[in-house]
Amino acid sequence: MATPNQNWSVSSWRTRPIRQNPTWPDLEHLASVETELSSKPPLVFAGEARRLQTNLAHVANGDAFLLQAGDCAESFYDGSADAIRDKLKVILQMAVALTYAAGVPVIKVGRIAGQFAKPRSEEFEDVDGVRLDIFRGHIVNDEKPDATSRRPDPDRLLGAYHQSVATLNLLRAFTTGGFAALSRVHAWNQEFVANSLEGKRYEVVADDIERALQFMRACGIDLHDDNALQSVEFYTSHEALILPYEQALTRQDSLTGDWYDCSAHMLWIGDRTRQLDGAHVEFLRGVANPLGLKVGPSVTSEELIRLVDALNPENTPGRLTLISRMGHQLVQEKLPPLIETLRHEGRNVLWTCDPMHGNTFKASGGQKTRRFDDILAEVAHFFAVHQSLGTWPGGLHIELTGDNVTECLGGGSRLSESDLSTNYTSICDPRLNATQSLDMAFHVAEFLQNYSAANGARSL
Repeated sequence: MATPNQNWSVSSWRTRPIRQNPTWPDLEHLASVETELSSKPPLVFAGEARRLQTNLAHVANGDAFLLQAGDCAESFYDGSADAIRDKLKVILQMAVALTYAAGVPVIKVGRIAGQFAKPRSEEFEDVDGVRLDIFRGHIVNDEKPDATSRRPDPDRLLGAYHQSVATLNLLRAFTTGGFAALSRVHAWNQEFVANSLEGKRYEVVADDIERALQFMRACGIDLHDDNALQSVEFYTSHEALILPYEQALTRQDSLTGDWYDCSAHMLWIGDRTRQLDGAHVEFLRGVANPLGLKVGPSVTSEELIRLVDALNPENTPGRLTLISRMGHQLVQEKLPPLIETLRHEGRNVLWTCDPMHGNTFKASGGQKTRRFDDILAEVAHFFAVHQSLGTWPGGLHIELTGDNVTECLGGGSRLSESDLSTNYTSICDPRLNATQSLDMAFHVAEFLQNYSAANGARSL
């Protein structure tokens, strides 16, 4: 069935006001890059995006849980096989912990292979008295504090595409080539994590899973014939911020006639670009991918209804994920009326929690950081709100890395402000390290168990 938005086209966003848009100094160069990108093969396929939407419909129905995780902003300088592997390891570990403890399937979506842009509060910054363009992510410019590096460069769109190709190739190899087989559950535990309390707790889970697999083998079950045990479905996502890049990678599906943004399986709109009459809403309302929408504390119920209707006019389950990012102090005040309004109006949406972006502050040394306890508090409040309303807390959306970074305070790593400078490598916002991520997964598993005990067990 073709897209019902008859007044939409892949370029109709260009007639709308746009925010967070770089000031490209050479528009002819940009147009040339867009033309070149539009001739490139798609990064993902329409059938994969449809399969993800089916899975997300299960989540919206309360029969599964969404884990969306990855970098704050990917770097052109950190696309090594080891870095991609270690990030995948952490996500697989978290998914295993959640599935094992909570008894629900976990849909795994990475902030990866396209998360190269970041919205910013300011357009410029002063460095040693020199006014520079703000760093917007490697798809636009470089973080080095000089005029040449900060100049928006359209060729970086091609760099983002080629790095995404390499990342996706490796992810597909890892997830289907044996690395993600459940029999390798012990191999996902990195050495620096294994020595932590969280790593030891994970090893207990891995031992139990290994014994279960041995039992199945003893019963004559050929585990190699079961694709679910030998591979995992892993999807990609990013914020659709740089619209020339997104349009250039949008293709019309030959089977359905629908338009798909083939830069990722799932795209989301950020809290800064969710204007109903804006370019980002206009572009994404017309693509058939499953979509996400960040929901911050300034969103009103009336505004949210209108955005939901614009992005999901047919009220299709799994089409739209609402990503709550309130900050731990505002969740219990701001979130309930939004949930109740949408439920009363019969809108099919999936609610997930982004506990990262509302809890950022500057440490005494000037680094941006987040407290693990604040992040955890927002997740706990998110679950409590849904439990009180009888609605499903459908997922977790977090920024993490597989590296042993020192960017967020507390958690399993017991990091303090004095540790921040030890290994702070993020090019934008602070991320949970592998130990903190696993710590978070075990906490969320307990929240899911408590929810099921109070509201009835759920299984797919």
